Formats: sequence, structure tokens, C-alpha cells
Amino acid sequence: MANQLTNPIIELNNRSREVFRLLVESYLDTGEPMGSRTLTRSLNEQVSAATIRNVMQDLELLGLLDSPHVSAGRIPTQLGLRLFVDGLLEVGDLSSDERNQIEKSISQEESEIGTVLDKAGALLSGLTHSASVVLAPKSETPIKHIEFVSLTPDRALVILVMTDGQVENRVFTPPPGQTPSSMREAANFVNSVVAGHTLSELRNVLFREIEKHRQELDKLAQTLIEEGVASWSMDTGTDARLIVRGRSNLIEDDATQEDLERIKELFDDLEQKKEITEFLSLSEQGEGVRIFIGSENKLFSLSGSSLVVSPYMNAERKVIGAVGVIGPTRLNYGRIVPIVDYTAQLIGRILSK
Repeated sequence: MANQLTNPIIELNNRSREVFRLLVESYLDTGEPMGSRTLTRSLNEQVSAATIRNVMQDLELLGLLDSPHVSAGRIPTQLGLRLFVDGLLEVGDLSSDERNQIEKSISQEESEIGTVLDKAGALLSGLTHSASVVLAPKSETPIKHIEFVSLTPDRALVILVMTDGQVENRVFTPPPGQTPSSMREAANFVNSVVAGHTLSELRNVLFREIEKHRQELDKLAQTLIEEGVASWSMDTGTDARLIVRGRSNLIEDDATQEDLERIKELFDDLEQKKEITEFLSLSEQGEGVRIFIGSENKLFSLSGSSLVVSPYMNAERKVIGAVGVIGPTRLNYGRIVPIVDYTAQLIGRILSK
């Protein structure tokens, strides 16, 4: 989590560093500005409120603190929060109860990845009292077998059997005049080239094969394959599935109008499906948990929210998805980081099995 903003913390003297740490920790705990008198009572050394005010003014000049109102205390800026996270944040260990709760909720005996990720989202939301976000991987399992089934004259079903035993059904509109023989021919043709290919690979393979065998393949069967492929393509585009849980946790009883507007913008951001793949790219630049604060995270920059995110990997150590927690910049980072980290590790272990 270290970056170029860690240098200023070295330049602070012990008193400035302690004032800054206490103020940020208080803000993360209460969300309220902190004044010099309150800080004076919290410090171990005996110093006057006037001395603390001077220290706070210096920290404000450095861009680490801000005063929401003239007479109010100070709160950390986005730069200040980043400095705190990179240089002063103390990440706690998971309690045995939390570890057991995670392991119990995300069973390693569960074989359906969708169920595992749904449970992970609900768990993260419940443990952190924030909104959880889980990016589900696109299916990269090779296909074993395909069948076409006629439902009505204008509706057909394509059944995909994966090598790991999963079965997916997709409805599409077949060409007019389909016959049992054309459907069998289409299925036989696809199954002759499908072995070892994933769904994302199959489309290009099929179109190359159709061009190669256009003279031999019945025209109705060609169209049937092409229509079926189109239905698969719609489900395997660039947008992976984003699971969001616990949105209500973001709305507190004492939320101000400004808070509600920020949360509304966050909800709008979460609905922007076209940018979901960026969520995964945020976590791919290194293993472990990453923290994005406010505008550092382009995906949720409008709402000024913070994101704590960690990738999870398959048996080949390839990043295939991500889990995280999103909320106001006033998150309990020290507690949330190990929860997100352990959850991502557990999902990776389950997928590797």
C-alpha cells in the first residue's frame, strides 16, 4: 500500500505525527472534526491547546488537514488519509471468531462458484457494515458438448456442457424452417471442433470452420450455428458480473443531505456496467489488498468513496476476479483490510480445488 506519498510522514516531528495520527483515528471512528482542546487531553505529553493549534495549522498548510467550518476542528483531507493509510495505519489481525465466521459462510465444500461469491458478498457486507463488491469471473472452462433443442418454431435452446460438469442453457431465435436434421447437423458440426475450447474462444473457431466447410454444411445448419453463437456472445462480453451487497449499510440514521447525495452518486456509479472491468484492473497490479481513496479510484470518483479491494486467483495464479468493500472515506481500514484479504485468499483456495 506504500506509494510516493509516504515521504511527508518522515518529515513530521514526533509531536506532529502523534497529533495527526490521533486526529485521523478520531475522524475514522466518529466522522466528526477534532479540536485542539480534545487533542490536548488525548496526548501523552503535557502541551497547551495553543501549541496544538499551531501544529494543526502546520498540518493544514501541508494539505493534510482541512477545516469544514471556521470555528470547527479539523478533519483529514484525501491526501491526509492516503498519508495515514500508507504510513501510520495499523492493520489488526482477524479474531478467531471472524476467521471462523468467514470459513463457515464460504464453505470449501461448495462446488458452484456463483454460490461461493454470493455468500462472500453477503459476508463482507455483514462483517464490515459497508457495501461489498464482488467481481465474478467469466467462465473460462472448456466446453465438452453442445446440443440444440427446438422449443417452438421461433425459439430454440442451446445446451452447453462444460468439462467440469457445469451445464448452461441459453435460449435464442433460430432461423425459420429449422428441421430435426438441420439441428442434428449443426450440433454434430460444433461438437467436432469444440473440444478444448472455452466459450470466449469458440466463436472465432466456429466462424473459421464454417468458412472452410461452407460447401459441405447445410445452409440452414450454418444459420442455426451462427444464431446460436450470437446468443453466446451476448453473455460473454466484456462486462463481468458485479455482485453488490449491503447498500443500505451506507445510509446511516443521521446521514446529512450531503451524505445522501454522495451515496446516490455512488449507487449511480455501481450501475455503470460498462466500466465494471476497470474494477478488476484496479486490483491486478499486485497481490494483496489495495486501498483507493476518493478520486484515486476513477470508477467511483464522483461519489468520493473509498474502495478496499483484493484479487483472487485460480490454481494457475491468474487473477480472475476481485472482492472488496466500498463506502465513505471514513472506513475502518485497519479492520477491513484483513477481512477482505482473508476472504480473497479463501475464495482462491476454493477455486484452486
